[in-house]
Amino acid sequence: MAGSLAAEMASLNVASANAAVRLGSRQSIRGARVQGVQNGCKVAMTATAARPSASADVKKHKAVSGQRAHTISPEALELVQSLEGWAEETLLPLLKPVESAWQPSDFLPSPEKDSFLDEVRELRERAKELPDEYFVSLVGDMITEEALPTYQTMLNTLDGTRDETGASPTPWGVWTRQWTAEENRHGDLLNRYLYLTGRVNMRAVEKTIQYLIGSGMDPKTENNPYLGFLYTSFQERATAISHGNTARHAVFKGEKNLGRICGLIAADEKRHERAYQAIVGKLYELDPNGAMLAFEDMMKKQIVMPAHLMYDGENDHLFDAFTMVAQRTGVYTASDYASIIEHLIARWDVEKVEGLNADGRRAQEYVCKLPPRIRKLAERAADKLKKGGPRSGKISWVFNREVVLV
Repeated sequence: MAGSLAAEMASLNVASANAAVRLGSRQSIRGARVQGVQNGCKVAMTATAARPSASADVKKHKAVSGQRAHTISPEALELVQSLEGWAEETLLPLLKPVESAWQPSDFLPSPEKDSFLDEVRELRERAKELPDEYFVSLVGDMITEEALPTYQTMLNTLDGTRDETGASPTPWGVWTRQWTAEENRHGDLLNRYLYLTGRVNMRAVEKTIQYLIGSGMDPKTENNPYLGFLYTSFQERATAISHGNTARHAVFKGEKNLGRICGLIAADEKRHERAYQAIVGKLYELDPNGAMLAFEDMMKKQIVMPAHLMYDGENDHLFDAFTMVAQRTGVYTASDYASIIEHLIARWDVEKVEGLNADGRRAQEYVCKLPPRIRKLAERAADKLKKGGPRSGKISWVFNREVVLV
C-alpha cells in the first residue's frame, strides 16, 4: 500500500489550491509559458488571414480522460432518495434569508455618492500595499468563485439529488439553487474589488474565467452522490481555508476592508461545509460500508480544485503557477490538504466506524493512515523543489510581471 500511495503522490502538486501539484521535477512555469506563446506566434504567422473562431477555442480547452458515470448502486440510490425529509430539516435551515444577507455593494464605494471617487482613490491607495503574489492568490480565488455555473451543473449531475426541472421544489433542488445564489455573491464582490484596485489585468482575468467555465471541471464524482458530497465536504473547507488566509494577509498589510471581505466569504464557506459534511455523516450512519468505500475512492483519486482546468489563452501551466504561489505564500498548502482529511476523519469518527466488511475495513485503514503519509511525501517534494533554487514566472493577471513561484 505504501508503494501505491507513493505512486499516487508523485502526481500531487506541492503548491495547491488543491494541494495537488505534480511532485516530480519539471521545467519552470515561465519557460513552459514562453514556449506556448512562441508556438502560438508560429500558428499566427502561417495563417495571418484567418480569424479566431469558437471551434478553435474549443481545442484550447483541456481534455479530460477516464471519466465514469452513474456508478451508484440501486440500493444506495434508494437510500439517498429516502433522505428528502432529513434534507429539508437539516440542510435548508443553514441557508440565510436574502433580506438579511450581506451583498457585494455593502463593502464597496457607492457610485451614487458624491464621495465615490474619493473612496475609490482610498481603496487604490490601500491596495498599493499588497504585493503581486497576493493578487495572484486573490485573483485565483476569485476566478474559482466566478466559475459557479460549473459547480451548479456538477451538483445537478448527481443521481437522486439533482434538480430535475430547474425549479424543483424538492429539498435537494432548493438547496442547490439557494447555495448557488449565496455563492454567487463571492465572485461578484471580489471581481468588483479587483476591478477598482487597478492592480490586475482585468481582460486577462476575464478571459481566464470564460475559458474555465467553457472547460468545466472533472471532480471524478461519477454522478454518484456519495462521491459528490465527499468532494463538496472537502472542497468547501479548502475554500474556507484559502479565503481565511487571504483575509489575514490583507489585514497584516493594512487593507482591513479586504480582510473583512475575505473573512465574510470564508464564513459562508464554513456554513456550507457544515451542510455537506452533515450529508456524508448521515450516509455513514445509514450505510457505513458504502460511505467508507466512497471516502477511500475520492482520496485515491485525489481532490482536485474546481479551477484545475484554468487557462488564460497563453499559459498552459497557469493553474500550476497559481497553486505554487498559494503554497509559497501560505494561502493554501499541502499541509492544509492533509489537515482537511484529518478534520473529516474526526468529523465522521471514521476510526471508530463499525459494521464494515473486509473491503470497508481496508478502506478505513487506508483513509486513517493517509494524512501523515501526505505530509511526509509533500515535505520531500518541497525539499526537492527548493534544491532547484528560486523559480519565477510571468503571470498575465498581473500584467505579466515576474512572480516568485518557489
